[in-house]
Amino acid sequence: MRVVVAPDSFKGSLSAAEVCAAVEAGVRRAVPRAEVAAVPMADGGEGTLDCFLRARGGDAVE
Repeated sequence: MRVVVAPDSFKGSLSAAEVCAAVEAGVRRAVPRAEVAAVPMADGGEGTLDCFLRARGGDAVE
């Protein structure tokens, strides 16, 4: 089974990366042999830069 996990953040509680990790862990626990592609997403608001940096690499400079 192949599963794509691509969540946005849960505003005010979990980042997209945290949601992604939790869902991926649940899928792996339920279906240990599943191939899981986990990619945090963002809609241009909160967490967008973090998702971009995670996908493309790099460092945020303030």
